[in-house]
Amino acid sequence: MFAGTHTAIVTPFRNGKIDEAALKKLVDFQFDEGISGVVPCGTTGESPTLDYDEHEQVVRLTVEYAAGRGIVMAGTGSNSTREAVEMTQEAEAAGANAILQVAPYYNKPTQEGLFQHFKAVAQSTKLPIMLYSIPGRCGIEIAVDTVVRLVEACPNIRAMKEAGGNPERVSQMKQVLPNTFEVLSGDDSLTLPFMSVGAVGVVSVASNIIPGAISRMVSHALECNWPEAQDIHHRYYPLLAAFLKLSTNPIPIKTAMGLAGMIDPELRLPMTAMSEAGKAELAEILRRLKIIA
Repeated sequence: MFAGTHTAIVTPFRNGKIDEAALKKLVDFQFDEGISGVVPCGTTGESPTLDYDEHEQVVRLTVEYAAGRGIVMAGTGSNSTREAVEMTQEAEAAGANAILQVAPYYNKPTQEGLFQHFKAVAQSTKLPIMLYSIPGRCGIEIAVDTVVRLVEACPNIRAMKEAGGNPERVSQMKQVLPNTFEVLSGDDSLTLPFMSVGAVGVVSVASNIIPGAISRMVSHALECNWPEAQDIHHRYYPLLAAFLKLSTNPIPIKTAMGLAGMIDPELRLPMTAMSEAGKAELAEILRRLKIIA
């Protein structure tokens, strides 16, 4: 179901409010360039700074703008199980096709706590769910054994966005989970290493600005056309690396999109603008790749 490229889409702001016109242009751009799906209200969408009404607004508008051209996988995770359930049900009512559920952050539940949390969310919806393990932000990892328990208990838990930086996790999951369970990379620079051992795509930050290239790279890898996939990876690797090196996501991608004239690169506190030195380095990479003049 999830094989391909799914863009963790930014939330464009203007003067402190959601820029609906810019969001529509971004969604159209994604599907015009062959993206499989979009993920509103994820980390890249600055979900922690959206209030409840804005969260519902972004999901609802993304569904409307997507108009059935691909998957809309709404980010509805929280460190409160009740809140995650409520946002999941709102996203389902708004017409989302799937749900992305990040591990609860800050309160550091046990693996049993994670199991009970995700089970409660899964039982609250009919939508397919992609789990999201990102220990660098959440302080905990969704253990492979916990994923096995969840898949056995909850048929609608169908996939994992793996953002722990370790391709071995993909191999570990492939050993013990059904072939129908899909693993996607959560890091653009690791997409090909992950796919070489069984992942089927990526939830991408970089595809906000280069959706066609990322989509083609993943398609080539799915077809086992590794030379073509590697060519794209190597061409764009300096940009993928810069997105990780220069500042915290989504600061670099919003800065790049601002330089390309796609959006106003407005961020919400506690996210702040990139340094002038970082912005200049990013602009030079974008010029070398002919993304900007």
